[in-house]
Amino acid sequence: MDFQQDVRGALSGLERLASKIPGYHGYKEKETRREADKLLRQHLVAQLDEQRRRLIEIQRRMLDSGGLRMLDDVDRALIKVQKLSDVIRTASYGYAGLFDATKVKEAQLDALYQFDNQMLEKVEAIKEAVSALAAAQDTNADLRPAIDQLIAAAEDASIRWRERESAITTAPGAAGQPDS
Repeated sequence: MDFQQDVRGALSGLERLASKIPGYHGYKEKETRREADKLLRQHLVAQLDEQRRRLIEIQRRMLDSGGLRMLDDVDRALIKVQKLSDVIRTASYGYAGLFDATKVKEAQLDALYQFDNQMLEKVEAIKEAVSALAAAQDTNADLRPAIDQLIAAAEDASIRWRERESAITTAPGAAGQPDS
């Protein structure tokens, strides 16, 4: 998915005309990058929220079938997925406006978008782990390996997300980093 292309395609005629104003084009490009990253993060959150709903359904089925023994473990995984969703939902998206004292360059915004885009793989791993747990539950198999896989996938995604700030600080053009 390329949210940057979607945002650029949605520009109105007035915005395209205004982009010819000196200084405005660069500003608008940054805004486009920020908006694309915001859309990408919203997509990540929606995916995680869907997995959270699936986990709640798994818990409900566990309760209905008397499977209380591992309910706490599934709850632990659910909390990890919820926390990751919350932190992505509230993440900053770079510099806020035309007159801010802190300026973030396009390369840094692109690095942030790339980082967030790579998080799709981590969210997909969580989705696969939830599917494995649901399949194990459906076949009355041992849930422990599937729960452990889910917890590991959620922890791995959370660890990776905490590295997000370094994506912008190590990008070309960041303070102390050479421009390319």
